[in-house]
Amino acid sequence: MKPIRVLLVDDHSLFRQGLCSLLSKEPGFDVVGEAQDGLDAIAKAKELKPDLVLMDVSMPRCDGVEAARRLRQSFPGMKIVMLTILESDKKLFEAIKAGAHGYMQKNVKPELLFRTLRGVFSGEAAISRATAAKIMNEFADQARHGGSAAREELTERELGVLQLLTHGMTNKEIGQKLHLAENTIKNHLKNILDKLQVENRVQAAALALREGLAHDPTE
Repeated sequence: MKPIRVLLVDDHSLFRQGLCSLLSKEPGFDVVGEAQDGLDAIAKAKELKPDLVLMDVSMPRCDGVEAARRLRQSFPGMKIVMLTILESDKKLFEAIKAGAHGYMQKNVKPELLFRTLRGVFSGEAAISRATAAKIMNEFADQARHGGSAAREELTERELGVLQLLTHGMTNKEIGQKLHLAENTIKNHLKNILDKLQVENRVQAAALALREGLAHDPTE
């Protein structure tokens, strides 16, 4: 299996180099480049075509929000994971709405970092169960898509999958809960994203909470 080609983006060179060293030593990852801000990231992404961009939220010239928006427009298949110091960073939620596939705090343990990045690359969202509700509630009421048509289009099984998704469950966990194969869950999620007209799992969960398609996982 080919390694995941990663572009690292952070304006603090010491942190960026440390992250590069960490990922370079882990099997399955290939750090193909580094960038110091959003504009640099966009240029490097065009040149290097990475599979995944691991990017700081707050940077000079062009922050992670704007960079994520531009990268998603130019490279819709590219995975983007945001790094942040504070979970409450407003820019973080804006980046996820812009199309980022998830986020992690900068003090994350290496084992969780590796596992999360592999999960994102295989279609899982980089959101822990503990923080899923916090992210979704922050921007669920700002979702732009209507929910009435989506409620009619989703099958009973898809609604069940969507409900579990709002609890921060992985595909494997959803499959175990519903007694279905993981590949079956992936197919259901693809259909859900298409029907709701959203880009990723996080946005689907947010829309579900806003439109009453699923219950708030904090309740």
